Amino acid sequence: MDLATLRRRRSLFLLFLLPGLSISSWVTRTPDIRDALGASTGQMGLILFGLSVGSMLGILSSGALVSRYGTRPVVGLGTVLVVVSLAIIGVGTLSATTPVVTLGLALFGAGMGSGEVALNVEGAEIERITGRAVLPALHGFFSLGTAIGATLGIVCTATRLPVHGHLLAIASVAAVILIGAFGGIPAGVGRREDTGRATADGGAAAARPVWRDTRLLLIGGVVLAMALAEGAANDWLPLLMVDGHGLDASLGSVMYAGFAAAMATGRFSGTVLVNRFGRATVMRASAVSGAAGLALVIFAGNPVLAGCAVLLWGLGASLGFPLALSAAGESGPDPAARVSLASIIGYTAFLVGPPGLGFLGEHYGLRGAMVVVLVCVIGAIFLAPAVGSRPVPPDRGTERDGDGAAPLPQAAPEAGEAAAEVTAERRPAP
Repeated sequence: MDLATLRRRRSLFLLFLLPGLSISSWVTRTPDIRDALGASTGQMGLILFGLSVGSMLGILSSGALVSRYGTRPVVGLGTVLVVVSLAIIGVGTLSATTPVVTLGLALFGAGMGSGEVALNVEGAEIERITGRAVLPALHGFFSLGTAIGATLGIVCTATRLPVHGHLLAIASVAAVILIGAFGGIPAGVGRREDTGRATADGGAAAARPVWRDTRLLLIGGVVLAMALAEGAANDWLPLLMVDGHGLDASLGSVMYAGFAAAMATGRFSGTVLVNRFGRATVMRASAVSGAAGLALVIFAGNPVLAGCAVLLWGLGASLGFPLALSAAGESGPDPAARVSLASIIGYTAFLVGPPGLGFLGEHYGLRGAMVVVLVCVIGAIFLAPAVGSRPVPPDRGTERDGDGAAPLPQAAPEAGEAAAEVTAERRPAP
């Protein structure tokens, strides 16, 4: 790996860690923010709705922005919004001004949503250059940032450090990380130009809408299932263990900590596993692990067994999102649009799925509601072959497909003039 690629990968590690550190910092202070604003539970729901709106706007616009301007400016703008939003949330909490906090959360969501796609396109490009899986480790750094931020948040809460002081300090650290890492991101990656070249039959080269790609839609099904499994645990696992298995609140939090640790472990080990066994095989094993863990949590009457099953759930959910995004990025031309579509599906599961499970939980209990998640994850077992790398023609190398143990292919997945053009556009400048 050359020095420029190595520096670029290290920059991505830091830029993935930054939003994880940021989001867990304000999430852990949510009770203090609520008390400072004097908001009821219903009012907090409306305040947090700003985050959802910002996230969807960021995700929906990011693909077009990356295609037009490239990943570098979108990563920069998105990360700046994340940093600025922390300061705005802190100021809004200090002044007890609800609209300011809502605005801060909306900007945070927009920054996270837009930057997410651009960072994943960058990760997919690193995979293409090196021929090795990188996205699982990148998402592992997001999980690591979340763990660090949550730990600091617990300490700040215990020592009663004011929210504005805590968030302004995190914003300062995030700004330093951004300044240090941004220089490693090259310009031009992901940008698509309309060159007007003709195809072999004399017709104008036209991009096929990505949503009409059958394989990409199957990958989207995997993203939906695995993102739902991750989001369901993030929102409901402590209550599920308390209400469904009779644990006290402290043990419920311990169960969530175990899930988060299993997620981080799975993501950091994912690169080695994918390089050895192939992406489709690892995805299938992850879905099996997630389904087994969910089934035991839902149906096991022994709380100890259910608690141990949470680790299987976490390991199973850890790799679904990064591996599916990696597959989406290499599934054809216009990788930014493809990663964007897969991300939209995943964020929809994150934002809509957990509240829907809450509605079902009101009627059937949380254990009963999780059956929906279990069915989706079982479906991902059968859809796993869609995330495998496409076979490489004999004249372009000997790498095997995603079910083999060989590295990921280093060439663009589509043959022909259009794919060669896209590959040239995605190659970083020397």
